[in-house]
Amino acid sequence: MRKKHYILAIIIYVSFWGVVHAAKGTYLSTVSDSPLSGGGTTVFNSSRDAFAKPAANLPTEDLRDFTFGNKMFNTKWVTAPASVTSLDGLGPSFNRMSCAACHFKDGRGRPPESANGPMKSMLVRLSISGMSPDGGPVPHPVYGDQLNDRGIHGVPAEGQAKISYTEVTGQYHDGTPYSLRKPTYTFTDMAFGELGGDVLFSPRVAPAVHGMGLLEAISEEQILAWADPEDRDGDGISGRPNYVWDIVHNKKSIGRYGWKANVATLQQQDAGAALGDIGITTSLFPDQNCPEKQTKCNAAPHGGTPEMSDEQLKKMNFYVSTLAVPARRNVDDPVVLMGANAFEKAGCVQCHKPRVKTGAYEISALSNQDIQPFTDLLLHDMGEGLADNRPDFEANGREWRTPPLWGIGLVKTVNKHTNFLHDGRARNLEEAILWHGGEAEASKDAFKTMSIEKRTALIEFLRSL
Repeated sequence: MRKKHYILAIIIYVSFWGVVHAAKGTYLSTVSDSPLSGGGTTVFNSSRDAFAKPAANLPTEDLRDFTFGNKMFNTKWVTAPASVTSLDGLGPSFNRMSCAACHFKDGRGRPPESANGPMKSMLVRLSISGMSPDGGPVPHPVYGDQLNDRGIHGVPAEGQAKISYTEVTGQYHDGTPYSLRKPTYTFTDMAFGELGGDVLFSPRVAPAVHGMGLLEAISEEQILAWADPEDRDGDGISGRPNYVWDIVHNKKSIGRYGWKANVATLQQQDAGAALGDIGITTSLFPDQNCPEKQTKCNAAPHGGTPEMSDEQLKKMNFYVSTLAVPARRNVDDPVVLMGANAFEKAGCVQCHKPRVKTGAYEISALSNQDIQPFTDLLLHDMGEGLADNRPDFEANGREWRTPPLWGIGLVKTVNKHTNFLHDGRARNLEEAILWHGGEAEASKDAFKTMSIEKRTALIEFLRSL
């Protein structure tokens, strides 16, 4: 009789979850205690190379392509003409000489360590008011859509961006004080005149690149199932997709990449970064990164058309797609478990979705994986404090894509810093939470009202990811 009751209980449990899954797609509401952040792709590595490993389930025959892509990601491009014609064409204006220069060890960038220091893994997007024909931002008429702070010989760097900070103090509900730093940006050494009063700019640090392919493998249906632009459920969270121009498919598609979800596919993200950051053309973006008024840039030699071949781009894209997500750590630690509960109780999981299953994907190793990305890939209003006031396709000046949190606890190990948020203003995870506003205001207030034990536990939970 007891066995029959047990079987009946199992049937009821399975039926219940079937109803939940039918209503919410493949999203599971609670934080998992599994260490497998990337499902079968997960690697158990917490060293300084934790973000640089191939997916654990990647077939051996694919490792050659991964290795070739790794070489492309780390290659320093040189000025044309050069003896190695397959790797020349740097600039003429640019930010860094390789992908890895910004994404060091495939990890996260940071702001300069001093007020006058150069931006080594950070850049500034530029535009003016209005909308371009494809629905995106209108590039600055002289400086284009990104400030390039370097140039090859004979081509002037466009200018420099400098950051200063003002401390903003506050306190938790228990009286514990805290201080946040608010950035102010100035532009110096501008080679072609002042930016002008109508400029819109947005500083961005380079994000870590592990798990990128898994994000592309999340189905469009799932992302739309998470969206609630009208906040019909009344929970104060109204995430919505950013529809952006997809140059490959010649239509508008859901954006998944970039701080404002302003790029539709990983291939376009890779090719766009090659052009904007390094000055390397591809078949997707064949025109040199030279605004019309920059005559020396336009007259400079280039490395052919395109400078990066389709095969090179394909291999680099495969590399970025198949970078593994590192496993979670200390998942059974009582403090981490307390922090996971606090994270959920505060409503953080409303945007940082803890669990999802990928769909069918062209790289089979990434298909049908139970993953823990802690993102919904949607835009959310994060309040005036974090606003850049620069629209990007359908994202307004207060909206940002929910960044994935997997691997966030290893940034200090991999990249030797703990700077977070889109511009790196937060000096640690605690400050990152305290900058949340808008749709996340209630979650931030919940964090501020927690006891110091629960606040500490929540931070330890984030460090376990």
